Amino acid sequence: MNELRIDPDVALWSAPASDRSDRPLLVLLHGYGADEKDLFALTPFLPDDFVCAAIRAPLAPPWPAPGYSWYPIEDVVDVQLAGRDPARVTAAASTFLTWLDAAADDAQTIGLLGFSQGASVALQALRLRPDRFAFAVNLSGYAAPGDLPRDAELAAARIPVFWGRGARDDVIPPELVEHTAQWLPAHSDLSGRVYPGLTHSVSEEELTDVRTFLDKRLA
Repeated sequence: MNELRIDPDVALWSAPASDRSDRPLLVLLHGYGADEKDLFALTPFLPDDFVCAAIRAPLAPPWPAPGYSWYPIEDVVDVQLAGRDPARVTAAASTFLTWLDAAADDAQTIGLLGFSQGASVALQALRLRPDRFAFAVNLSGYAAPGDLPRDAELAAARIPVFWGRGARDDVIPPELVEHTAQWLPAHSDLSGRVYPGLTHSVSEEELTDVRTFLDKRLA
């Protein structure tokens, strides 16, 4: 696999560079087949105090699939099992951290908000650098299986994590949902909800809960 790289020139920012100093940063990581514009559309519903940065995942799924992805799933017989290879998620999270160090090295408070694949990458980044992040929002994502060297440090830090998912989400395998349900309470200060009737998507009700979670981080 070629070395992964996030293109800094296509990142979307909610504020110009001159208006980012001393403000908390919220990085938005989209899901499989989407791009940086997907979650950036949520910024009007998020607290204005945050500077939001939406970045584009480094891989392009095979044609005719649209958008971009954080790690490949197309070469797996059952695409739902791709997330069982934690090395792929770790590589994507490491790529994201390289971008973050270059783009926001001076940011004092950094939070993550990811959907699906992006949420899994966000949680993996939290595990790789628990000292770097203040919180994470996991929307319809999962914690990758396997152990990482700083997991015990993350567990001790009790970093706030919001986990929202739909009761009718048939994209994330039940085994990974169960693993996440066991792993997150042991490694974070967990809050969140399961939304009846919601599929693999985000609802207005969920956005309201995310807004409440983010407001608490500002407080």
